[in-house]
Amino acid sequence: MNLEKYSQLAFFAGLGQKEIQLLAPYFAPQTWVAGTVIFEQDDYAEYLYLVVSGEVTIRFKPHDGPSMTVTRVQPGGIFGWSAAMNNPAYTSGAVCSLDSEVLRIRGTDLRALCDKNPEVGRIILDRLAGVIAERQHSRQGQVSSILASGMHQQSRN
Repeated sequence: MNLEKYSQLAFFAGLGQKEIQLLAPYFAPQTWVAGTVIFEQDDYAEYLYLVVSGEVTIRFKPHDGPSMTVTRVQPGGIFGWSAAMNNPAYTSGAVCSLDSEVLRIRGTDLRALCDKNPEVGRIILDRLAGVIAERQHSRQGQVSSILASGMHQQSRN
């Protein structure tokens, strides 16, 4: 696949032509219509995804609470990072909120590339760390809001 047309995505920023050519064979474009479920929470975590166009909503469902929107991933954003981190399952679900084009790469392939090419690996891990930290912070705020709402309702009863 020719990654040249995708080189403007934040995920590839800071990577040279050589590194992009190294990654290119492992990325595959996918297109989905709005409403398509890409994966559910607890599904086997196989792919990391980059949004090229459209929007993907990340949803988290606590086992004892309502489903919540964690974030809406815009063009240039990353989701499905569980696959890259070698987690056995996705910790949230993903659904297209708009018609979307994404690039996907198998987590096993990405980890092998990073092991063989430490400089590329460092850049990618920095990007993933930022996404994970942002997502965890967002989820924590939403869980706190749900708890506060539940406690407020209990106090009125």
